[in-house]
Amino acid sequence: MVPCGASFCGARPALTESNDETEVTEATRKRLGELLIERGKLDATALERALRLQQESGGKLGALLVTLGLCAQRDVTEALAAQLGLPVLDAASYPELPVLEERISARFLREARALPVREDDNELALAMADPTDRYTIDAFEMVTGRAVRPMVAIPTELDAALERLYGAGKQNGPLVGDLEQRVDEIAFDADVQQLKDLASEAPVIRLVSLLITNALEARASDIHIEPFENRLIVRYRIDGVLHEIESPPKRLSAAVISRVKILANLDIAERRLPQDGRIRLRIQGKEIDLRVSTVPTMHGESVVMRILDKGGVALDFHKLGFMDDTLDAFMKALLQPNGILLVTGPTGSGKTTTLYTALDRLNNPDVKILTVEDPVEYQMAGINQIQVKPQIDLTFANALRSIVRQDPDVIMIGEIRDLETAQIAVQSALTGHLVLSTVHTNDAPSTINRLLDMGVEDYLLSSTVIGIEAQRLVRTLCAHCKEPYHAVPEVIAQMGLARFANGHDITLYHAKGCAQCANTGYTGRISIIEMMPMTDAVRTMVMKHANAAELKAQAMKDGMLTMYEDGLRKAVAGTTTIEEVLRATRED
Repeated sequence: MVPCGASFCGARPALTESNDETEVTEATRKRLGELLIERGKLDATALERALRLQQESGGKLGALLVTLGLCAQRDVTEALAAQLGLPVLDAASYPELPVLEERISARFLREARALPVREDDNELALAMADPTDRYTIDAFEMVTGRAVRPMVAIPTELDAALERLYGAGKQNGPLVGDLEQRVDEIAFDADVQQLKDLASEAPVIRLVSLLITNALEARASDIHIEPFENRLIVRYRIDGVLHEIESPPKRLSAAVISRVKILANLDIAERRLPQDGRIRLRIQGKEIDLRVSTVPTMHGESVVMRILDKGGVALDFHKLGFMDDTLDAFMKALLQPNGILLVTGPTGSGKTTTLYTALDRLNNPDVKILTVEDPVEYQMAGINQIQVKPQIDLTFANALRSIVRQDPDVIMIGEIRDLETAQIAVQSALTGHLVLSTVHTNDAPSTINRLLDMGVEDYLLSSTVIGIEAQRLVRTLCAHCKEPYHAVPEVIAQMGLARFANGHDITLYHAKGCAQCANTGYTGRISIIEMMPMTDAVRTMVMKHANAAELKAQAMKDGMLTMYEDGLRKAVAGTTTIEEVLRATRED
């Protein structure tokens, strides 16, 4: 065993680069930037800005791009790996127990940002944040007597593995430990200045930033921070399902929640009433909006942050889940010069994204589009968007009265909640406008009954509504681990799957789970959709105040596929599972 006084067991000596090495490094940096541009992860203007800053301050280009928020850490790592011809280490491949623990000090590993992954008689696999670091490679070769095979590590994953293997524990690492020492004397009812001071310290800033960054890496749509009597729980909603993560200790509740409230410009002193705010950030090269909601609970304030990733919205009907026949019916209604097109479904079913995709399709220089939303989730160029503010009496109805005088061609109403809003939408459609809106109902036919219950006249509904689209979200199968199986004849007959197979054998899939999908078996979500055009037969039934079941039967006779049927054909196509379709639709 080599004594710990050796340089690779303690602090690393300073290295001086020769002129030749500097030239090679500069050439490598330029190639890295070009590779990121080719992959669509960086634009030339941002690269030029980073190179200028690098000339002034030095440092490595990849780290600088991440620090400036111009690129995601994973994108830089993958580009570097491709450039060097080295593999990227998967998060699940880090060892469960330290390798060479008795021969290499934790201090050296942290400073070198390297971690032995596995060894055999001839070779040592070494995870490295900087695989061009020759000094570290030489040090490991000398201490082990083996050839070192570098593997490119994503820095945050490498740091997490180092902390797990050599730190003070999963939950109480240096970041949390420093913070706990600072908050020992601060109670929940601490005064405002104490909370502000605490929330502005580096450890809590880093902790909250880490919660947000990890949520983005995990593709989460919401972050839930919930204080309970004995613990603080942090959960991410991923693909519509909540997952609990390793959370900070309960004592840090006040610090973490105060930091979030400061970022959202909320009143840090008000802990008795609900508050809403917004955080705008640039993380990993993306513009991120977080919609923040706080409510008082028995043991502190519960915080939910809805992540609105402007760059992550796919304004493409096929990517949203529209099949060709459904899209044809939807577009036929959307391209009408006037009328009301409604999108319906429960909260969190993707209605707003569908409406934005429709607006993007209509958004031309010769079309004036006005929207009234609560809130404005994504800003779209060329569209006039109005944020509802009930506290100053700027409601949906009041805003709509004004915008019809703005000479719009298309009006989008975030939601029809009451009779007054519904009546203005109807009047707008009658006066030659195309109106898009949402209603909270379970399926397309029941939307008619909801509007009639609000008090809208049947003859107005039948003459203005041109189509109703209903949708739910189902999780899509992970392409890396989905497991095929042949459906038994009884299931095929019971669910009527044969009509979706076009004469082929029916293959369904299980959601198995792997490292790529965090062992859930699913990555991402897609809509299952039913589109109900307002045919003459449906209009006649509206005038007779037919119930939802009767309207549904007529719509199906006219060719409508229900959400359940659309889900079944997506299951037969291998996009999702039968279990997901049943979970979303709860069909008997």
